[in-house]
Amino acid sequence: MIIDSIKNRRSIRKFKPVEISKEQIKTMLEAAMLAPSACNTRPWRFIAITSRELLNKLADAHPYAKMLTTASLCIVVVALPKLQEGHESDLPKGFFPQDCGAAALSILLQAEAMGLGSCWCGVYPKEAATKSVTEVLSIPDGEFPFCLIAIGEKDQYPAPRGRYEEEKVTWM
Repeated sequence: MIIDSIKNRRSIRKFKPVEISKEQIKTMLEAAMLAPSACNTRPWRFIAITSRELLNKLADAHPYAKMLTTASLCIVVVALPKLQEGHESDLPKGFFPQDCGAAALSILLQAEAMGLGSCWCGVYPKEAATKSVTEVLSIPDGEFPFCLIAIGEKDQYPAPRGRYEEEKVTWM
């Protein structure tokens, strides 16, 4: 059941060195691109990074992305908010954070399903992180890094957990 993958998915911050194939990366990106978005605007693009030099630069650029020093892959979700601003109706305007979040979660769950560990590291809306990651990756104006997702073979195994809290549910 999918609930098992959701419970087993944990933020992994230490990875073993292993190569992730282009086919595996494409599968994770396909999962991301299947995520829902407001009016199907798909306000995202992705950068798949396997270069050790670039992974280390990103780890230096973002204060909470040190796990990239051991990760084999970083998928950067890049937000494209202008895709929603030019829509025929104003309905999707401003929904890019939810849409990019759905794409990021799809990557995390697909990585888990493939037996890989992952860690979501937020960039947007923090100005300093957005600026430093944008500079490292030369992201053009009008686009910005939404998050970094470190991926690799797990070198730590946190226990699965459940978080259902009945007090946070209102039944009507």
